[in-house]
Amino acid sequence: MSAAAPLSTQSRARLARGVLLAVALTALNLRTAVTGFSVLTGDAGAELRFGPVVAGAIGTIVTGCFAVAAFSVAPLARRIGLERTAAIAATAVTLGVLLRAVAWSPGVLIVATVIAFSGVGAANVVLIPIVKQHFPERLHAVSTMYMVLLQVGQLSAPLVALPLANAFGWRTAAGVWAVFTGVAAILWLMFVPRSGSSSAAATVPAAPPVSWRTPLVLGLIGLMAMTTLHVYALVTWFPAMLEDAGLSSTASALLLSWFSGLGLIAAFVVPPLVRRLRNAYPIVVVCVVLMGAGYGGMIVAPAAGAFLWATAFGLGVSTFPLCLTLITVRAVDAAGASRLSSLVQGVGYGAGCLGPLAIGAFHQAGNGWDGTYLVLAATLLVTLAAGWAACRPVPSTAG
Repeated sequence: MSAAAPLSTQSRARLARGVLLAVALTALNLRTAVTGFSVLTGDAGAELRFGPVVAGAIGTIVTGCFAVAAFSVAPLARRIGLERTAAIAATAVTLGVLLRAVAWSPGVLIVATVIAFSGVGAANVVLIPIVKQHFPERLHAVSTMYMVLLQVGQLSAPLVALPLANAFGWRTAAGVWAVFTGVAAILWLMFVPRSGSSSAAATVPAAPPVSWRTPLVLGLIGLMAMTTLHVYALVTWFPAMLEDAGLSSTASALLLSWFSGLGLIAAFVVPPLVRRLRNAYPIVVVCVVLMGAGYGGMIVAPAAGAFLWATAFGLGVSTFPLCLTLITVRAVDAAGASRLSSLVQGVGYGAGCLGPLAIGAFHQAGNGWDGTYLVLAATLLVTLAAGWAACRPVPSTAG
């Protein structure tokens, strides 16, 4: 294949602006289809006649798709390029969201969820190397923008979805995000011809796998798995937990947004804090204490203290940016970070995806939410053990 002609300075600047806009729009919508639908599950379930098991299965599919994508998307990106892969990902999200909005049965809803979140999972994988490829001199700034916009989309989706559902029905509220992901897909396609050569196979190197048997890698996997379990268990079920405690659907949506919005604090605070600390384990301990307090509070006073428990949960899942930052600082180079990230996210999301489905089955069996809170609190012991191994100062491993 012949090399593409070098771009002029003006063309490179225009390309950078276009790619930055595509990255921003994609990042903004990586979680809207999750939190924007969780507040609609009750209405959708009433119309399509499904219960907690199907709702839990939908939450499980989300993280399951992330796990599969973590292992499968890198070979595709090596073959067709990063931008083309991003375009396919955004198109899949758009089609899945639209199909979910017109779903006529629980089976169709599940198929739509698979399509949409396969696309989201693929975008999760390729956005970071795209940022590294196009913005090497502004990596920290653009990466921070990416994480912040992800959190903004996650927190704003429930606030937008519920009023839309009240005014136009749950289907409109579920499908509105396809407008934005569709625009993102078009943007990626626009910039493929100009940037395809820059993201050819050589920029997404095939590399030997990382050994998962080291304490560091096992710790990172465990930390990611437990964080995923708690995040998506809460994203899937927190509104239902609050409504069953007596709160209105509006109040539940607001608290889910508050829970999600606190991730903005973690996005700004945790990465620089990790780089300053020789051992970041105190962050894990603080997060575990907060999560434990949240689950205990939901048992004792779920309605009266709902704001406090939502705050504890929102800050407690700061182990997510902690885990991503540890992957970066523990790796020797970008290729090592890519391999380590693929393994940790793939296995971590795969293990964590069992949470929403298990909670749905546990609740439907008549065990109530208190039993669920106790089980989730017990898993925090795994978080403590995994965090110790992941945070312990050791020489860089993946490279």
